[in-house]
Amino acid sequence: MNTFLKRLLIILSIVAIGLFLYSYVVENIFSPRLSPKDTVEFKLNDLKLEVFYNRPTKKGREVFGALVPFNKVWRTGANEATTFETNKNLMIQGIFLPKGKYTLWTVPKDSTWNVMFNTKQYNWGVDEEMQPMWDPNHDLLEIDVPIEKIETTVEQFTIAFDNSTDDLKLTMAWDNTKIAVPLDVIKDQK
Repeated sequence: MNTFLKRLLIILSIVAIGLFLYSYVVENIFSPRLSPKDTVEFKLNDLKLEVFYNRPTKKGREVFGALVPFNKVWRTGANEATTFETNKNLMIQGIFLPKGKYTLWTVPKDSTWNVMFNTKQYNWGVDEEMQPMWDPNHDLLEIDVPIEKIETTVEQFTIAFDNSTDDLKLTMAWDNTKIAVPLDVIKDQK
């Protein structure tokens, strides 16, 4: 084997080992995420709704008012910004939400949550100082939703769609708190 190929193999081996060590030590890609990714979908006839989010765990901690402070913008999950996507126009508490993809931000309070649908797509939920990357100039819709205290403890933050009474809602639950955002589909005009 000529000298050039030997050197090339040695360099490529060093680069491969370096990348492996970096991914193992720094990025820790081989261990499970503390707040795993999840996608929840709702399909009915030609309606398709989808939420992508990360699911932090309670782990015995006080959640609302402590881990997630009251009266401050929360990324509504962990890690990447939470996204909400609809293929149909919606009305939410009488406010029009056109079909599209949005980031979902919340401000938890002791008796209500402020829920914002934001048109800007963010790669991550917080910046280097752990401040939300949310830009209020891109909020398309902002509503207040009352909280519901639930008797069971929800260990891992959970977003779901509830259509059990033909009254579609986007629900969010964690610890002993739950909210429900009403979603009304606008029928296509013929």
